[in-house]
Amino acid sequence: MAFGRSKTATAGPRRPPVEPVTLKILVAGGFGVGKTTLVGAVSEIRPLRTEETLSEAGRPVDDITGVEAKTTTTVAMDFGRITLREDLVLYLFGTPGQDRFWFLWDELAQGALGAVVLADTRRLEDSFAAIDYFERRGIPFAVAVNCFEGSARYPAGTVRTALDLDPEVPLLLCDARLRDSVKEVLATVVEHALTLATPPTTADRASAAT
Repeated sequence: MAFGRSKTATAGPRRPPVEPVTLKILVAGGFGVGKTTLVGAVSEIRPLRTEETLSEAGRPVDDITGVEAKTTTTVAMDFGRITLREDLVLYLFGTPGQDRFWFLWDELAQGALGAVVLADTRRLEDSFAAIDYFERRGIPFAVAVNCFEGSARYPAGTVRTALDLDPEVPLLLCDARLRDSVKEVLATVVEHALTLATPPTTADRASAAT
């Protein structure tokens, strides 16, 4: 008579499904910096996009210097979703980059845990408005420099100085087309935002005082 081990008899109790925490993250930056690409690179659902073709009427207000090949623009938002862990899901909202659509930002920013400011070293000044917006509203953010092909590469310290970032603001180099690169940026934003949201312990205060 065979005495094989019964898997049914020795299996432990089935773990109940985890109810994930959902967090809202904004993806902001200048016109043509790669926000739509970033959301699309990591979204596990088909991204919602509100892109329209650039028209002759928009040429006087849409500065395409440095991104002359761009033919479309986001007019409302991009939306995507990514599961970072079994218990953590991020909803990504890409903001429109042009000045005339900034009235949408306040609505998109409601309930956001944090933000990514995507930057392009060819048009670094286009990042200033997004950085100022999140600083004024106290929304934690990280800056991700999108490393376009053929664009100049600068040390992180040089970019930080040019953007006048506070020391605690994370600054990363990324490729908005690559899923793993974008996931690293998003994980950094979440960690940074949660750190700022966590009250310091007594030990932390004592350490800071010494």
